Amino acid sequence: MSLTPSNMAELGSPLPAFRLPDPRGEEVGSADFQGRPLLVAFICNHCPFVKHVADAFADFAREYGERGLAVIAINSNDFHSHPDDSPERMIEEARSRGYDFPYLVDESQDVARAFEAACTPDFFLYDRDHRLVYRGQFDDSRPGKDTPVTGTDLRAAADAVLAGQAPDASQQPSMGCNIKWKTA
Repeated sequence: MSLTPSNMAELGSPLPAFRLPDPRGEEVGSADFQGRPLLVAFICNHCPFVKHVADAFADFAREYGERGLAVIAINSNDFHSHPDDSPERMIEEARSRGYDFPYLVDESQDVARAFEAACTPDFFLYDRDHRLVYRGQFDDSRPGKDTPVTGTDLRAAADAVLAGQAPDASQQPSMGCNIKWKTA
């Protein structure tokens, strides 16, 4: 398992504009969430770091979605070289994990580049004005580490955003598999 940290994009950065399809072709874009805080998670199907947090993340998305946080996930991996991350497998993954949020396909990888995403999982939380207020880890649990998956870091940031406050600026990078970039 290679370990890649998130790039820790600059806080206050605007939400990059995007419009992407889900595996069935239904498009979702940044403009669909105007006036709502938004969490964008870069995930995939095969990464052990994503698998480690996937069930807890699905629970987080349901809980915080009910509280007004919009949640989407984006798979930017090159699924031609990593077929476990194909759109067909994304449908299976979303169903088996109980994802109730859009799980989008970034085949061109342009959206991952616009966000400065580096790893899976990589979390980007935007306030109601769509300014970046949190980027980093779900929590400090990792595969093989005897720390329970709680989502503590992301929960604290989301709680602050939903209360109209700024999250603590002291944030830890996410760690995971590198995004599987296309080769020329």
